[in-house]
Amino acid sequence: MTRIAYYRVSTGDQSVEAQRQALGGGFDREFADEGISGATPAATRPAFAKLLSYVREGDTIYVYALDRLGRDALDVQATVRRLLDMGVTVDVRGLGPIGGRGVGEIIVAVLAQISDIERQRIKERCESGRMAAKASLAATGRTHRGKASLGRPKAADAAEVATWRRENSASIPATMAQFGISRATVARYCASA
Repeated sequence: MTRIAYYRVSTGDQSVEAQRQALGGGFDREFADEGISGATPAATRPAFAKLLSYVREGDTIYVYALDRLGRDALDVQATVRRLLDMGVTVDVRGLGPIGGRGVGEIIVAVLAQISDIERQRIKERCESGRMAAKASLAATGRTHRGKASLGRPKAADAAEVATWRRENSASIPATMAQFGISRATVARYCASA
């Protein structure tokens, strides 16, 4: 009986360390998918695919929360059912071990549906925010958050960078240092001027 931990975070700037600490350690093996959305089917994630190859009957997989397995209700249910059919127990922090058939499957089904609903709500909130930003930008020239454009703000003013570089006969590295911008940004800003 092997104790296996599975961690997942959706973006590259997040860390699985909080999940690792919450689960408490002491695992025989750990698998982590970092920077992979919960909307990606579990079996196609690199670390989870390795976990599926590694796991054996009698093993227990520990996860921080059911949504770490995925946000799509059907995929979560299929993943848990696949593990249960292999004779593997899934232990969800705060929920406890889910093994065999019956009540555990009902709990997984309900929680998977909640995860799926939350994913839809996140998409709706994002779309609502984009629509509000576009409407405000069209009406006032600024988004509802006060930004001058949609998306990420510009690293610097392109005309100012090009003018400074030309007036100072500055190299690309000197211009990078002056404005705190990347080589590609300097090249792009100066090529368009």
